[in-house]
Amino acid sequence: MCGIFGYLGKKDNAMEVVVKGLQKLEYRGYDSWGVTSDLDGELFVEKKVGKVSEVKLEDFRDKKTSIAMGHTRWATHGGVTDANAHPHFDTERKIAVVHNGIIENFQELKEELGKENFVSDTDTEVIAHLIAKYRKDNPFKEAVLKAVKKLKGRFAIVVLNVGENYLIAARRGSPLIVGIGDGEYFLASDIPAFLEYTQDVNYLDDNEMVVVDGGVEFLNLETGEPIKKRLVNIDWQAESAEKGEYDHFMLKEIMEQKETILRAINQDEDDIMHVAQKIRDSRGCFLSGCGTAGKMCMAGEYFFSMIAHRHVNYAPSSEFKIYHHFLRPESLLVVISQSGETADVLEAMNVARSKGAKVLSLVNVEGSTIARQSDFSLHIKAGPEKAVASTKASTSQMALLLLIATAMIGELQEGRRILVDVASKINDILNPRFLTYIKSVAEKIKDHENAYIIGKAENYPMALEAAIKIQEVSYVHAQGFAAGELKHGPIALVTEGTPCISLVANDEVRQDVINNTIELKARGAYIIGISPENDDVFDEWIKVPDVGVASPLVNIIPIQLLAYYIAVLRGLDPDMPRNLAKSVTVK
Repeated sequence: MCGIFGYLGKKDNAMEVVVKGLQKLEYRGYDSWGVTSDLDGELFVEKKVGKVSEVKLEDFRDKKTSIAMGHTRWATHGGVTDANAHPHFDTERKIAVVHNGIIENFQELKEELGKENFVSDTDTEVIAHLIAKYRKDNPFKEAVLKAVKKLKGRFAIVVLNVGENYLIAARRGSPLIVGIGDGEYFLASDIPAFLEYTQDVNYLDDNEMVVVDGGVEFLNLETGEPIKKRLVNIDWQAESAEKGEYDHFMLKEIMEQKETILRAINQDEDDIMHVAQKIRDSRGCFLSGCGTAGKMCMAGEYFFSMIAHRHVNYAPSSEFKIYHHFLRPESLLVVISQSGETADVLEAMNVARSKGAKVLSLVNVEGSTIARQSDFSLHIKAGPEKAVASTKASTSQMALLLLIATAMIGELQEGRRILVDVASKINDILNPRFLTYIKSVAEKIKDHENAYIIGKAENYPMALEAAIKIQEVSYVHAQGFAAGELKHGPIALVTEGTPCISLVANDEVRQDVINNTIELKARGAYIIGISPENDDVFDEWIKVPDVGVASPLVNIIPIQLLAYYIAVLRGLDPDMPRNLAKSVTVK
């Protein structure tokens, strides 16, 4: 949620660099944007509601400066207005602040600072006024330190002071990364924003501050003491974060799954066996994630049951706090997050650690907060995922869970063989003819406002995930159900022509799902079957390969494509659905 980008360096077109960086952060979700810089002793500011992608870089070409910062805002406090867009300032417009997160005590601070001095409805503005208050009697760096100590809640901030040719940034709970280039420095919410300039980064940890002034100085927010940080090289290529020949990131990332599943399972054998052993040794193991990652956890729950014969509990991260009664030092929490910064997941981890439990994580961003705060972390290696709707990261997460399940019974190599076969078969189906057919199915159902998806066993979580995909990018009211639960209420929703998707595998419950599909058809449903084999009950048959227990990995891909094409046919942008953000860093 929201995006921060700051630059200090040898270039004199810092404003262009910042605007371009914000454009690369659009996938995070936002409703307004703004940029600011110190131009000849005056604060230059431009901020407005709308898309930063529509801004022309040449409009900033005459703003010669080597320091600038900007922000894309996803509204939390205050409506979507130009005044509420970041950056925000002190009364004298000498101090500018951009901020991600929520300041929980902003009302109290606003009263203390004199609310008549405020020009926005945001919580962010208190930060600028607070720094200005301390700046009267302290150097800039000390003023920021004092101000930040007064803030309650989660935040990542970058501050600029007119006349001081440096940036100061601080974080607690919201991501912020420092990019180290050749004589230039970048501050950003996510790596793709500066990937074309450098692959060397420092991760800012909670309760840390960095002063960027031709070098980088890291400080502890509580004590002000210096901190040494390790420089990390990121192995992502700049082009992997670009759309290339595709119209949208979502389609590009769907198509990449033929490679990303192979990358996900290309793990050090000792690491996989270590995780498998930790799950075996635990007394009470939980899987936890949010949204799509949560549905992958549910699939993992089935994999561990069906393959490893191990009971593992799933709990949504936002609900995990309730489970603290069952946690003890012998417990294990396995969390999943694409970004590695999900606020609810971090809170779940805190709950587990408070009980002495260990935490393992599966993340797509090495060095992310979740990875650093875990006792052990596996990198899913999906590469940058910029569409809000997760596709390649989700199947990579699922593949890794299946691989761990096979390792738990001493069948790691068989698990690899299964998943290599899955990747090969996904490569076969992701061809132009398959895409054209999916698009033709989307044409037939795009005008319906309701859709239902059923699955059983390991495909039940995929029915739930399918609903998420369709909801978030096409705004169709979609719901997923366990196939056997239809007769207990949901079937009342089905009327003549209602699109219903049946997820079927060649397994022991196949006939059960077909029988439930027949019940839908009898109520007038338009049946879309996703299955290795055709059936008379299907009005449309989307053929997928038969991959046994790994069927969720192939069954979800047609849904991803169907959701994508419905969105496009309805004139929507599947990469940036309304009201949603890629990385949810506030609770």
